[in-house]
Amino acid sequence: MTSETNTASTVVYQVSGMTCGHCEGAVNSEISAIAGVTSVKADATTGRVTVTATGPLDDEAVRAAVDEAGYELAGRA
Repeated sequence: MTSETNTASTVVYQVSGMTCGHCEGAVNSEISAIAGVTSVKADATTGRVTVTATGPLDDEAVRAAVDEAGYELAGRA
């Protein structure tokens, strides 16, 4: 049996293509559906999305969620 530490993590991502509040909402909604995510704050003016989770974030899951919302994840900011 392995023991895991549940340490909250916050990561800021750079997302291209967001231009308005509707864009922010779409990205927030998709990323919020990822297991363990507790908070998402997208900012269309900077293109930054701050994600907080109960443990380490899976960048590929975040990339897939951003793609599903119709935007492109450029990477960690």
